[in-house]
Amino acid sequence: MKRSYIRTLGRIYSHLTVPQFGGRVKQFARTILGRLLPEKRMPVSRLKRKPVGRRRSSATPLESAERAPQNHRTVDRVTRILEEVVYSPGMTFAELVRALGAPKSSVHGFIRGLLAKGWLHQERHRFYLGPAVYGLTLASGQIRAGLVTQDDLEALHAETGLPAYLGVQAGDHLIYIAEAGSDPVGRFDARSNIRRTILMTAGGKALLTERRDAERESYLRRRSKEEADLVEQFLQEYHTIKNTRIATNVRRNGTRFAIATTVHNPASEPVASVTLVGPTPEVQPRLKKLSQILCRHVDSWARRSMTPREKI
Repeated sequence: MKRSYIRTLGRIYSHLTVPQFGGRVKQFARTILGRLLPEKRMPVSRLKRKPVGRRRSSATPLESAERAPQNHRTVDRVTRILEEVVYSPGMTFAELVRALGAPKSSVHGFIRGLLAKGWLHQERHRFYLGPAVYGLTLASGQIRAGLVTQDDLEALHAETGLPAYLGVQAGDHLIYIAEAGSDPVGRFDARSNIRRTILMTAGGKALLTERRDAERESYLRRRSKEEADLVEQFLQEYHTIKNTRIATNVRRNGTRFAIATTVHNPASEPVASVTLVGPTPEVQPRLKKLSQILCRHVDSWARRSMTPREKI
């Protein structure tokens, strides 16, 4: 890297000014930087030596970065893509290329990377903020659900007495983007583990069951040897999930039980999952009744018009 990690971070701090994240901008910047840039500092041997006798600054590296931010072309372009999509949801590739004034190949590469990590979402050749952004705001305590309203989740929680989580697929992971009524254990899990392996969650298994055969088989073939048991377990559960629309999962040494189903848009496409979680002795005996309530709620949501991302 031609510029140090600290200078790059300073540039992100000054450049990334997305309104809805408010005071969480720095946390958001750190996360994006961690995904897109090598986490290493410039070697000492490459640093310019200061003239003899010059008084060394007492400011910390972070304070220096905030005082004197430096441009970094890669960071500038990536953050510009995110900013353009924030302020103009639904931009096309051609519009983004014109806005950045950069080569198509470069913009295409950045967009592919952002899509792969879930920072962008593509629908009908238009781009919107992706689920990773909403997962980050959930982890920081700011919930912003774009697929199902917060009132919907609150109503589900009120009827079942269980925490409800809305999740979406981002690459090979499930990300919770909204919650209602979470207990201390569930709240800690949701905010400390943003990206979850699909095969280790009820919501992920529900979404995977709804995928096209080719997509599902491709995902399963990509699993590592360490996940062989998870793949086998999913294949055993597949027909039950397909017939009942309900996926289940047991966590924390059998003490937590989750049930989930998928949320569909008016075109009958799976767009999210909603999961109910609670202590196993409380949830498992009510599985049949809770499944009926869950399906009734999500079916009512599917009949409404939904948009990937509303304008701010």
